[in-house]
Amino acid sequence: MKLVKTTAATVACAATMVAGALAVASPAYAATYGGECGAGYAVVNSAAIGSKGTVFLTYSSSTGKNCVIAKRNSAGSAVLVEAGLAVHPVGTHWPAFDGGYYTSYAGPIYLSAADKCVDWMGRISGTEGGKRGTNCG
Repeated sequence: MKLVKTTAATVACAATMVAGALAVASPAYAATYGGECGAGYAVVNSAAIGSKGTVFLTYSSSTGKNCVIAKRNSAGSAVLVEAGLAVHPVGTHWPAFDGGYYTSYAGPIYLSAADKCVDWMGRISGTEGGKRGTNCG
């Protein structure tokens, strides 16, 4: 009987430690998509912007357009926030781009890209996140 209690206690302790480790690994105030691209757009991909925020790629099947926003983990004083979107490969500049000193997010920016691969990025105060050649039709 004592062996069963000890084993159960060990399993419970291990589960608590794993749960605690997972909680610590996530940012306390991770950015979440809040419908900034408008009705009909759903998140199809995202990427961390270091520990500063998240860039969200959304798509609307009714319009055939992608939308990107780069969102800070928490709003605050205005900092440089940028978002870019292009049909892959991006080349020397982002055809859809928004950048400026924002308190929360850059974008939304839109691009018709049905059945095409896209490059997308977000940058907050010099830290960049995003992906290239993804979400191909």
